[in-house]
Amino acid sequence: MQERKGLIIVHTGNGKGKTTAALGMGMRSWGQGMKVLIIQFIKGNCTYGELKTIEQLRPNFVIHQMGEGFVDGPQDDMMTRHRSAAAAALQTAEAEISTGEWDLIILDEINYAIRYGLVPVGAVVELIDKKPSPLHLVLTGREARPEIIDRADLVTEMKEIKHPYHEGVKAQKGIEF
Repeated sequence: MQERKGLIIVHTGNGKGKTTAALGMGMRSWGQGMKVLIIQFIKGNCTYGELKTIEQLRPNFVIHQMGEGFVDGPQDDMMTRHRSAAAAALQTAEAEISTGEWDLIILDEINYAIRYGLVPVGAVVELIDKKPSPLHLVLTGREARPEIIDRADLVTEMKEIKHPYHEGVKAQKGIEF
């Protein structure tokens, strides 16, 4: 049997589907008998449809919602809480990556956390560089930094062409949450 080469995969861009693609990859991996962990850097305190599905896939598919929710930029009154939550998520990611327990770890919206200064890009680069060889690592979120892209084996950019939000259509249950 061929030794597995853990890939570094980035889903970025302004279009929808970054987390959804990562979740699909997680389900595919789980279906192949692999152990999957998702650490969410922004999402938290909200019930998304995928959480119900993942609950059924335990213990080999686990999700940790560690964020404080949507970040409204530097003027956000909750920036201290967002930074604290993101630091805890990064610490959890470091600990889990070093355990060797997981085959695939998804760092959901970590690029967004970097963008808003919730976690330093240097710390994420160090984390990537410490990744054990067989571990697959997926990083999602808009505006992936060049330092992250340079280390990736696979980068996919989701590009928005058209979105119903611009026509006044609110987020739809089962589609966006």
